[in-house]
Amino acid sequence: MLVPRQRTPDLKLPTLEHGTFDLSSETSERGTVICFYRGLHCPICATYLTEFQKRVADFAERGVGTIAISSDGEDRARDMAAKIGADTLRFAYDLPLAKAREWGLYISTSRGKTSIGIEEPALFSEPGLFMVTPEQSLYYGSVQTMPFVRPHFSELVGALDFAIKNNYPARGEYTGAV
Repeated sequence: MLVPRQRTPDLKLPTLEHGTFDLSSETSERGTVICFYRGLHCPICATYLTEFQKRVADFAERGVGTIAISSDGEDRARDMAAKIGADTLRFAYDLPLAKAREWGLYISTSRGKTSIGIEEPALFSEPGLFMVTPEQSLYYGSVQTMPFVRPHFSELVGALDFAIKNNYPARGEYTGAV
């Protein structure tokens, strides 16, 4: 389980247009928002990533980098980026499922073609949204068992404003006896 204020797993993946993404080398002042998505087969992911794309500048204004990541290969990642009209959102691909598990993501098996007629991969990770500090510690995390009811990016931007103004720490860090 990932723990706030503790180091996250390393993450180094190819991207579509930005070379290699290496979380340990990110240079954003306040960290990086990482959105793990299910893949091209998921119509809800396309809608969600469209909203993420619209908020890239909002995050950048607050000193926060952004990236969308899936276990899809390069072609499917490129198709998703084109589908949502991504022009500023970075896309990484080829996420190993063992790495997805390190991040606490759930893994699902294929059920064939989705409602939009695209075949699901044999195995793929379910969604997760994380904010990681420049020191690569977990600030915020949300993982899901299915594609529905995801955190809203507008709320995350508002929460960042509050956190920045009030120097609000990451919460959920206690791991002792209860």
